[in-house]
Amino acid sequence: MEGDCLSCIKYLMFIFNFFIFLGGAFLLGVGIWVLVDPTGFREIVAANPLLFTGVYAILILGGMLFLLGFLGCCGAIRENKCLLLFFFMLILVIFLAELAVAILAFIFREHLTRDYFTKELKTHYQGTNSTDVFTSTWNAIMTTFDCCGVNSAEDFEDQSLFRRLNPSRLVPEVCCQRNDLMMSKEDCLKGIMPIRNKGCYSAVVDYFETYIYMAGALAIVVLTIELFAMVFAMCLFRGIQ
Repeated sequence: MEGDCLSCIKYLMFIFNFFIFLGGAFLLGVGIWVLVDPTGFREIVAANPLLFTGVYAILILGGMLFLLGFLGCCGAIRENKCLLLFFFMLILVIFLAELAVAILAFIFREHLTRDYFTKELKTHYQGTNSTDVFTSTWNAIMTTFDCCGVNSAEDFEDQSLFRRLNPSRLVPEVCCQRNDLMMSKEDCLKGIMPIRNKGCYSAVVDYFETYIYMAGALAIVVLTIELFAMVFAMCLFRGIQ
């Protein structure tokens, strides 16, 4: 009976980790394809700091899942205690890292307020400096979410770094709504041309509000799967003679 239970755990663990292995391989393939694609997609991604960072995040996540699935599959089929122990330790590290991120997010939740982002934008945003990470990231956010500033275009007033560096401009170029070809960029920068009125804080919150419950449910599912994976790995580890 004990042998049948051990065999069941072994094959369940193999199937579970095989799907993890396939998922990791898929993410690695997507990340590598984006980086080496000769058709110009790489240039599009590189022009957007958020997308460019996301590609490397996909590569790292894919690599970890690939390694995790490989160790789990090999450890289960070969009944190798060393691989199973390494698999258990790797999942434990990931599990603890996720808990640490959740705890830090709770502790520093006040840094995600509207006032905090407004202060940071006024202090560090430069306008068109593509070499500054903070500025280029905010330009990508305002372009992606079709918004301007944290609250509105009024964030770029006299006390902001942007206005001190660009005294003749009321708003950054990315805040312009250039749907009418008769209006020039200069009209926008002087405040003549219509600008995006919605602030990025509201735009981002509205965008992610739809997915917040889904993300929470997914996080719970992932943590539960990791717990079961650790239990299965340790049961199989202890059952191997």
